[in-house]
Amino acid sequence: MSNVRAMVSNVEVGDLDAALELYQNLAGDEAVRRFSYRDLELALVGLFLLVSGAIEKHVSQVATVVVESLDPVLKALDAAGAEILEGPDQTSNGTRFVIRHPDGAVFEYMQPTASAS
Repeated sequence: MSNVRAMVSNVEVGDLDAALELYQNLAGDEAVRRFSYRDLELALVGLFLLVSGAIEKHVSQVATVVVESLDPVLKALDAAGAEILEGPDQTSNGTRFVIRHPDGAVFEYMQPTASAS
């Protein structure tokens, strides 16, 4: 069984409210989960994570990888020579790290809290 639960696409938008309808239609998912992180406003719509705010102050990342457990992820990435750029950070959704892979790709890894699952 895979440790990876989902891969969430990060989408930078200028106006979160204006973008919601399109992504709800694309995801076929009426549920929108809005939250903030530092100075960003975010909305999870299906497998799209809409991000709005002072994005230039943050590390750009390819996607968010939602995992059952961060332990095997951190072990594998450490063995590969990856670099932790941010984290661990406790958020309303769980524990997160932003990690640069040896190939240069940057991903956020998130282990959700029980209530955020």
